[in-house]
Amino acid sequence: MNFSTNACIFSLTANKQLTEQVATLLGVPVSEAIVTHFADGETLCEPISSIRGKNCYVIQSTCKPVNERLMEILIFADALKRASARSVNIVMPYFGYARQDRKNKPRQPITGRLVADLIHAAGINRVVVIDLHAPQIQGFFTCLVDEMTAVPFLAKYFKDKVDDDWVIVSPDHGGMARARRVAEFLHKPLAIIDKRRPKPNEATISHVIGDVKDKHCLVIDDIIDTGGSSRVGALALLEHGAKSVRIAATHGVFSPGSEVKLYDGDIFKEIVVTDSIPTPEHMKGKPLTVLSLAPMIAKAIEHINSGRSLTIVYEMFSNTEE
Repeated sequence: MNFSTNACIFSLTANKQLTEQVATLLGVPVSEAIVTHFADGETLCEPISSIRGKNCYVIQSTCKPVNERLMEILIFADALKRASARSVNIVMPYFGYARQDRKNKPRQPITGRLVADLIHAAGINRVVVIDLHAPQIQGFFTCLVDEMTAVPFLAKYFKDKVDDDWVIVSPDHGGMARARRVAEFLHKPLAIIDKRRPKPNEATISHVIGDVKDKHCLVIDDIIDTGGSSRVGALALLEHGAKSVRIAATHGVFSPGSEVKLYDGDIFKEIVVTDSIPTPEHMKGKPLTVLSLAPMIAKAIEHINSGRSLTIVYEMFSNTEE
């Protein structure tokens, strides 16, 4: 890949390894940036070299600590604009606050929209995201938004593993589109877990829709956070006669304590995520497969920077045809 001399790529604090991989594919170094967190909690972010007239690409997920990562993006975007950058493009593999996309009860905020407004206020020209929790979140933004998907990566990873007795499972009704896409690619039947959330980070299972008895179940999700709903769903599948349960998700948030829920009792035969979020320390050493998003992100940046259509990138990395 050739990356034009009129552009530069930055990493803040969240995705340094992923940024290095993307830069290598683009054939350029990662431009230096200083990120300082002062004793009183304030943050200062600034580029080291001149970026006047350049298209700047910043790779940063708003993962834990979410607010700190978000402020780094906003502050650094402001620094780039004031340093006369031609454009500011944020590649946000994981968009935090996406699960606060609506009012579940009176007097609740819609924080996903608020974050989108902050991004607009910071003067950011474009945002590239991977697998938003709900596709309609794109409508929160007033700047350009490109949503890529890692679902084909997950599907193709399991292509050579599936057997006649596999079934693809959606962890809830909202995830049906993702699971159906994998089921169609792998030519397997689909099942749904009827899940309810009485409160955040807590799930209850009413029943399982579909035949999972004597089947190997592959659960397709967008996020694994505390591991609570993943564990409850897997136990429900096993109680309905499943032979085994695997889970694959785009974003491995893995909040502290998730390792206990996910690995205690050998409930899951396999856990697969992407590197949209760096693997937390408490998950390192665990049997976990991490797929790289670097090729897709690099190709997207290359096309954006050269003014070419992203359609071919969507087709290249979203195609689930054999």
